[in-house]
Amino acid sequence: MTANRSIDFFDKQFEQQMRDSDFHLNPFEEMALPFLRGRVLDLGCGMGNLAIEAARRGCSVLALDSSAAAIERIRKVASEETLSIQACRTDLKRYDISGDFDVVVSIGLLMFFDCPRAYHMLGDMQNHVAEGGHAIVNVLSEGTTYLNMFDAENHCLFARHELESRFHDWQVLVSEHRDFDAPGQSKKAFSTVIARKPCVPACVHT
Repeated sequence: MTANRSIDFFDKQFEQQMRDSDFHLNPFEEMALPFLRGRVLDLGCGMGNLAIEAARRGCSVLALDSSAAAIERIRKVASEETLSIQACRTDLKRYDISGDFDVVVSIGLLMFFDCPRAYHMLGDMQNHVAEGGHAIVNVLSEGTTYLNMFDAENHCLFARHELESRFHDWQVLVSEHRDFDAPGQSKKAFSTVIARKPCVPACVHT
C-alpha cells in the first residue's frame, strides 16, 4: 500500500489515542448513531469507534481504513466482544464498493483525495446505498485553513453547499456546517449531510 502524508499523520494520531485510551465518539459520529441499522459500510473508519458502537447495537459492519493501527484495534475489540465487524486495511484511493448497504458512512474521508476521486467515490457510495437506506457523509469544506494532514496534491475542499447539492434527488434529513478551531490559529470547516435514498417504487422506511 502506497504511503502518504495523510496515512502517516493519522497512524501517529491513532497510536496516541490508543495509548491514551481515547475512544469517545466525535460530534459527527454521535450525529450518525440514530441512523445506523442493518448492514453498514464505514469508509475511512479510523479508530473504529462508530463501527464498534454500530455493531454493539446489532448492525453488521464492514469497516475499511488505510491505517494498520486502526484496523488492528478494531479487530481486537471485535474478537473480544464477538461483534459482527469485518475490518480490512484498504487502499481507499483505489477502492470500489461491492454490494449494497443499508447505511454507508463516510466521516472525514473524501477530502483526502483529489477532487475527481472524491466525486467518484461519493457517487459510488450513493450507488451502493439500498433503496430507503441512508448515506452519512462529512467533509472539510472551503474556509478550512488547517492543512497539515494533507498531501499537497491529494486533497479536496468542497464548496460550502456542494455536498448537499449532490444529494438533490434524495431526502436530505440533515445538512449542517460547523467550524472548529485548529492548531496555529487555523480553522476546520465541516459540511455534513445525512440523506435517505428514494425508493422506486415507494417502500416502507424503518
